[in-house]
Amino acid sequence: LERGAVELQCNDQVLRRLYAVIGKRRGRIISEDLKEGTQTFVVKCYLPVERSFGFATMLRRKTSGLASPQLVFSHWETLLEDPYFVPLTEEEKEEYGEQNLQSLRAQNTARALLDKVRKRKGLAVEEHIVVHAEKQRTLARKK
Repeated sequence: LERGAVELQCNDQVLRRLYAVIGKRRGRIISEDLKEGTQTFVVKCYLPVERSFGFATMLRRKTSGLASPQLVFSHWETLLEDPYFVPLTEEEKEEYGEQNLQSLRAQNTARALLDKVRKRKGLAVEEHIVVHAEKQRTLARKK
């Protein structure tokens, strides 16, 4: 997983909205400092590169243009999740519940990233378009 270092500058009025945007994009705050003699905060965080597209636009929209980001590639980071995990033992089935495999894959971040890359490259992805379907009923009355 690629991580980008982001340095943000904003005033104290929009700090809460700034944190909301970072959290929505799975960012991780590193530091928050107040510039001496001003009401400007300098926030440093790590943001996944795949989640950084459109970040500056969304940040400016949510903060009314009062926050400005500076994005730079920082490092690679491995995910601790196994993208091919399937509960097999009784303990795992008890811990993760008797949910279907599709919903378990949706919760797995590593699997979601893997499927997104495979889909972008045109490779096969194990997904069910329709899980539970019934025949559609027409509600219009025919005369």
